[in-house]
Amino acid sequence: MERTQLLELANKYGSPLYVYDTDKIASQYNRLTNAFSDVKNLKLNYAVKALSNINILKFFKNLGAGLDTVSIQEVQLGLTTGIDPKNIIFTPNGVSLKEIEDVAKLGVQINIDNLSILEQFGQQHPEVPVCVRINPHIMAGGNSKISVGHIDSKFGISIHQVPHIKRVVENTGMNINGIHMHTGSDILDIDTFLRATEILFDVAKQFDDIDFIDFGSGFKVPYKEGDISTNIEQLGLQLTERFNEFCIEYGKDITLMFEPGKFLVSEAGVFLAKVNVVKQTTSTVFAHVDSGFNHLVRPMMYNSYHHITNISNPEGRDRYYSVVGYICETDTFGSNRRISEISEEDILCFHNAGAYCFSMASNYNSRYLPAEVMIVDGQDYLIRKRQTIQDILHNQEMVELPAKVSEEATV
Repeated sequence: MERTQLLELANKYGSPLYVYDTDKIASQYNRLTNAFSDVKNLKLNYAVKALSNINILKFFKNLGAGLDTVSIQEVQLGLTTGIDPKNIIFTPNGVSLKEIEDVAKLGVQINIDNLSILEQFGQQHPEVPVCVRINPHIMAGGNSKISVGHIDSKFGISIHQVPHIKRVVENTGMNINGIHMHTGSDILDIDTFLRATEILFDVAKQFDDIDFIDFGSGFKVPYKEGDISTNIEQLGLQLTERFNEFCIEYGKDITLMFEPGKFLVSEAGVFLAKVNVVKQTTSTVFAHVDSGFNHLVRPMMYNSYHHITNISNPEGRDRYYSVVGYICETDTFGSNRRISEISEEDILCFHNAGAYCFSMASNYNSRYLPAEVMIVDGQDYLIRKRQTIQDILHNQEMVELPAKVSEEATV
């Protein structure tokens, strides 16, 4: 997306504003499918939690992707696009048996991550095929908060508890049709990822009717110039060879699945915010924007880096700024960043804002959620309106309170 186009969008739709480029999404999708083109049966299930706007989900449906969901609400969002329920996998964590049963009624592939619910579901619904999520006890990912396959993780059934899974299957007569793992996000070392896949192959061998193995995702994308990212092409070469060997050993062609989210949409998104105030202190120059961690929480939550550029003054003299928000507590997007000179009313662009940005936004401080725009073949489409005060009040109920507080309440 060109700088001038982004400025036009900020002027047309206001700020703050999320903008998504579908050309980049399609490019990343094709890159991943090409890397595994020698696999007979490949299926990519887009991780809805990364960016859940129904227009984005519809775009993935049109690309041929399935959906990876973690809540019944995400399943329902996916179904609004007309996607076949069979192309949705439900991989929740710690949800109730009822939620899993309700999703199963919709015809979605169920993935269970704990022995208790696996046994209960198997006893009551042995006819429903189930995938199981395995914790391979592999530490992978760029941050402890997004590493989910290690021994102390709450996710998945421990690799050491596979005998318990087999006992549940034997006692209930249920059918395990898939094996799944997800080690974490921002994977740099493909050797670590490949080591985890070997663990999953060993588990799959212990079940007779596997239709697919889901290796999760977590592939890293670059966040700044010179940043390291996952070598998808090399991973494709090595895992394809090993997967095809496994299919021969297993005696049938099964499906290789991934559930990419960030890899597909992160670089496709930018976040535009207007500078309200430039504030000089004795040690720091602050650029206060018309947003905060209510709209983009990743820097405060994960200490993540988002490259920031001044698209209103790209040729200006570089200065150092701390870019902060308007939330009434510490609210920093970037400290001491080298950015072309910033003036009030300038538009700043936060890059890599497609994944886990809007989807984690909130109404904290009673601020409105921003608008979202999608670019398709150069044309811009408003895919989410900016909130209003009516939206915030929509589900609140004004109750009649006593005119005078009782004496007991003041004691």
